[in-house]
Amino acid sequence: MPPYTKDAEQAEFAARTESFRPELLAHCYRILGSIHDAEDLVQETYLRAWRAFDRFEGRSSVRQWLYKIATRACLTALETRSQRPLPSGLGAPSDDHRVSVAVREPSVEWLQPAPDLLFGVDDPAAIVAGRTGVRLAFITALQLLPARQRAVLTLRDVLAFRTAEVAEILDTTTAAVDSALRRARARLAEAGPAEEELAEPDEEVRRTLLDRYVDAFTRADLDALVELLRADVEMEMPPTPTWFTGRQAVVGFLAHRVLRTDRWHMVPTRANGQPALVAYQHTGDGRYEAYGIQVLTLIGARISRITAFNDPHLVPTFGLAPALTT
Repeated sequence: MPPYTKDAEQAEFAARTESFRPELLAHCYRILGSIHDAEDLVQETYLRAWRAFDRFEGRSSVRQWLYKIATRACLTALETRSQRPLPSGLGAPSDDHRVSVAVREPSVEWLQPAPDLLFGVDDPAAIVAGRTGVRLAFITALQLLPARQRAVLTLRDVLAFRTAEVAEILDTTTAAVDSALRRARARLAEAGPAEEELAEPDEEVRRTLLDRYVDAFTRADLDALVELLRADVEMEMPPTPTWFTGRQAVVGFLAHRVLRTDRWHMVPTRANGQPALVAYQHTGDGRYEAYGIQVLTLIGARISRITAFNDPHLVPTFGLAPALTT
């Protein structure tokens, strides 16, 4: 028998670990609230796992072993990083579009959206089935929790690890896990009902609604836009702290400060298990430059929230170019 080579060891490592990369990315994203940070931490996880692979004794599954490395890496990272909020977590909304809009706040580390494709999900049915753990409302709510409570809740309630397994991952006791889980669940309950419990339309209705929204937005058709929004619709636009509530305020803001015919080009995508759009802004020379990502939350056949992440650096994460030529 030929000697066991380093190449063979690397092949075995890849065969036993690579299939878990998308779910580990989702796990790190839930805890960190940043897809960029999550990608970095997953890379670090695999580097640490490779270095320790020859010492892996199989006392737990490879999956649990990787989650232990990833979770501890995330908790270490959070020791020097702040929570990632959305504007709705920092102050009250305005119901009047005529208010002065606060200047952008780039110093805040804002919550980021996450492309579904990075989690290995491109089938709409699979997205619907597995969206609970990455929905914006859930990720936003997780930011309210201390880091270890975040980890416990995601490991138990999203990933369905047993209490004893979570205790081993976090190097703590089952009693400590149960206590942290109770506190985390209570804190999330205080934040309000999960949007996953609210009625959403089926995929065909979602697709039609998204097409109508793109058409209304790019043509600056306010009447058509009004038909698509709930009366209690909300809109927030990190890194701008100001956010709006109510259809009149949202449409008024868009009409006076955002919408112009031929100003925008929108590319449909999916983020956080929700319909989303990559927004490009016309530069006046036949080019459209990346502007950011809009994530839409739907209730029934209407839009209940527009979260516009106005950061062009997010666009490459969705696999699209920083500029388009028409």
